[in-house]
Amino acid sequence: MTALVLALTVTVVVLAVLVAGLLRSHATILRRLHELGAGVEPGTATLLPSVDAAASDDGPRRPAGVPETAPTGRAASDLVGTSIGGDALALRVRNVEHDTVLAFLSSGCTTCSGFWEALDEGVDLPAGTRLVVVTRDLAEESPAILADLAPDGVTVVCSSAAWRDHAVPGSPYVVHVDGPSGRVRGEGTGGSWEQVARLLADATGDLAYVGGPRRARRAAADLRREEDTDRALLEAGFVPGDDRLWIPLDTDGSHT
Repeated sequence: MTALVLALTVTVVVLAVLVAGLLRSHATILRRLHELGAGVEPGTATLLPSVDAAASDDGPRRPAGVPETAPTGRAASDLVGTSIGGDALALRVRNVEHDTVLAFLSSGCTTCSGFWEALDEGVDLPAGTRLVVVTRDLAEESPAILADLAPDGVTVVCSSAAWRDHAVPGSPYVVHVDGPSGRVRGEGTGGSWEQVARLLADATGDLAYVGGPRRARRAAADLRREEDTDRALLEAGFVPGDDRLWIPLDTDGSHT
């Protein structure tokens, strides 16, 4: 009888230890999923912490040789991949004088379409900051769609390795890299560029992300389109006030 009670006691203790371990693992998984933005409602923005993986209880640990004024975010990685045309590309984002904003986008991502459009129209960035769009390898993307989406004057690097190196949870995702230190100053995701820009402004303290130049560029782009339309009409023989530019209406207001 005593042996049976002792065996039951040992079994209960072992089960308690196992349950405690499972609960601890479950809590860790939930915390990591929350950090990666799991469960975020569409249209909302999420800012992920940019802390060093080797941080201590007293705060992020600054790597040796990095100036005191440098950010303490996790280390970024240089980009190695190809262009949309398949040419080999290698871009440095570490140990350079300029900062780099990496926009991780995809040709098949629905939410990314708004980002592609915003980048094509021009977005606000801090002075001395370079914008680079990073997609997955060409084998995982549509080169034809990428060629159509690629913003003028913006470098596009196709590199699945860059997604792994920067632990990108999905697209769209934006990472701001401090060039001199090679550390991540801010990163996040959202339903639009405006949402992510506000997050980056909060993370980096640089309000240039939410400034006004983009609106001026958009107005200039609208003006250029209007001029192109006027030129095309003139070349086709239409002049200002031409009756052919007006659609006559019936007395009831409907088109004839």
